[in-house]
Amino acid sequence: MKKLHSFALYALVTPVMTLGAGSLLAQQPTGQNNDRKMQSAQQDQSRIQNQGYLRSTPANGIQASNLIGADVRTSGNEDVGSVSDLIIDERGQVVAIVVGVGGFLGMGEKDVAIGWGNVTRSEKSDKSKIQVNVTRDSLMSAPEFKRAD
Repeated sequence: MKKLHSFALYALVTPVMTLGAGSLLAQQPTGQNNDRKMQSAQQDQSRIQNQGYLRSTPANGIQASNLIGADVRTSGNEDVGSVSDLIIDERGQVVAIVVGVGGFLGMGEKDVAIGWGNVTRSEKSDKSKIQVNVTRDSLMSAPEFKRAD
């Protein structure tokens, strides 16, 4: 009689466990499918970029033409000058902006490369505004940026 009860218990529990495990297994590929879809989209975007063709500026992208010539101000709203160049590393990342500081009407001016981590960009109408988290005095005492021509 004991064997019959044990057998009946196993007969009832086994299908329930199997169904539960089956539903867990069925849920896992959904997450994997989402990961695969995301990876596929990233690969497609990467492939397009590697081919050298984009249809438009990515949502989080910035065109160099919108940065070069942009007015630069300190966090204290002091006018510094304008962006004359961008420094880009071997991975294609902007690492600094070059700004001419000091001088008068271009005379006595020196170029200073300000690290990208100190730069904040805001768009107002058609013109980009750049704010740097440094003081005017620190820019005046900063080392001159030497261009590698």
